[in-house]
Amino acid sequence: MAGVIQMTARRSSLSLLLARLRDRSPGLAAGLLGGVLAAGLGLGSFVVLVMVLWISSPYPDSGPGGALHVAAALWLLAHGVELVRADTLSGVPAPVGVTPLLLLAVPVWLLLRAARDAVDGGGAEDAPLVSARTAWAGVVVGYLAVAAAVAGYAAGGPLRPSWVWAAACLPAVVVAAAGVGVWTAYGRPRGPVEKVLALLPRGVRRLVLGVEGRERVGMAVRAAGAGAAVLVGGGAFLVAASSVWHLGAARGAFLELTEGWSGRFAVLLLCVVLVPNAAVWGAAYAVGPGFALGAGHVVAPPASDPAPLLPPFPLLAAVPEAGVGGGLNWAAVVIALLAGGVVGAFVARGAVVGGWSWKRVVGVVGLAGVMCAVGFAVLAGMAGGPLGVGALASFGPVGWQVGAAVAVWVVAVGVPVGLGLRGWWGRGAAAAVGVAPVAGPVPVPVAVPAPASGSDAEPYDFEREGDGAP
Repeated sequence: MAGVIQMTARRSSLSLLLARLRDRSPGLAAGLLGGVLAAGLGLGSFVVLVMVLWISSPYPDSGPGGALHVAAALWLLAHGVELVRADTLSGVPAPVGVTPLLLLAVPVWLLLRAARDAVDGGGAEDAPLVSARTAWAGVVVGYLAVAAAVAGYAAGGPLRPSWVWAAACLPAVVVAAAGVGVWTAYGRPRGPVEKVLALLPRGVRRLVLGVEGRERVGMAVRAAGAGAAVLVGGGAFLVAASSVWHLGAARGAFLELTEGWSGRFAVLLLCVVLVPNAAVWGAAYAVGPGFALGAGHVVAPPASDPAPLLPPFPLLAAVPEAGVGGGLNWAAVVIALLAGGVVGAFVARGAVVGGWSWKRVVGVVGLAGVMCAVGFAVLAGMAGGPLGVGALASFGPVGWQVGAAVAVWVVAVGVPVGLGLRGWWGRGAAAAVGVAPVAGPVPVPVAVPAPASGSDAEPYDFEREGDGAP
């Protein structure tokens, strides 16, 4: 009887302890659950897609286990993890490092939603906001726990994850996406951003901190986003125009790859998934460095040297012909000019409203150019990578080269455009109100209420500028 009482007391203490833990950390539990669900939903979508293609294939190479291993590997590839194909004809493992950017949007969107829901207390009504650190940590830990299990499972398949890339890219994507989700759930506060900016050197901190600094950074971010959108849109236009120009070759490559409707659907789906990558490749071509189709085979406006042994693929049919670039090839540079002009126009608009000096215009355009260059360097690096060994060890644009070219184009075009439009729009605004243009912000008159009737107070005398009266 005493033993029963003792066991009952232990169970009661354990239940009470668990209840206290749940009461003290409801946000952490919700975050963990949200991270696990986000990883599970993303992985489940890949599994459904791969299984549908496997079932519809008339000649599957492996069983359901092989299809599940491929789905797990593709899910890791969508996070930027490089894969290694072991079963090659030469026996040498071949890396696969081209990340489909459209697939990357799936885990990023799920992580953003999971982080926002974790901050909101799991979506419960009238629930207080959960601590930012608690919600972020819960989502990150829950997601990475599933990712570790998936990586271990994929290691036994034909496409094995590279553990170095898995340890670097997976946590980076999860930490960044969950952090942005928590930050947006709290209404995009300035405090965390200013803490990050405080780590910059002292001279740079003076330019970006404070009221004026926040205004400059905000305008630079908007201008950089507009310039990047022009580059991506222009790259997509180049790919579409070149595909129409080489429509016969693209159609022949599409029909040559497979004959059944299921295989053609898989090829079409792969082309759709790689459309954002192709847009980044087109933008890299427009800014100058171009992209590589194998080691030593660079495609750029001055000259194109496509690899002679490329496999048939519809998107590769849009690659320009080998040889020295002509007028149509050099016309792609217009996209880089437009991107720099758009950045300059955005900054000039802010300069007219805020009365910025020409030095500030140059500084904001330079900051926008750096931001746009860094973002595009990351996109270009993820859009390319190895697809094998030897000739296919280099495939796609080189990130740092594209980033440097974007910075040069944006600053070289954006600065004169920004200064020119600042002067033009400033004179137009001054002429509209009939005053001479000023270099600083226009002072706003403040209305002072008149004294109440019947009071002994005398009306105020205001001194005009230039009067010598006291």
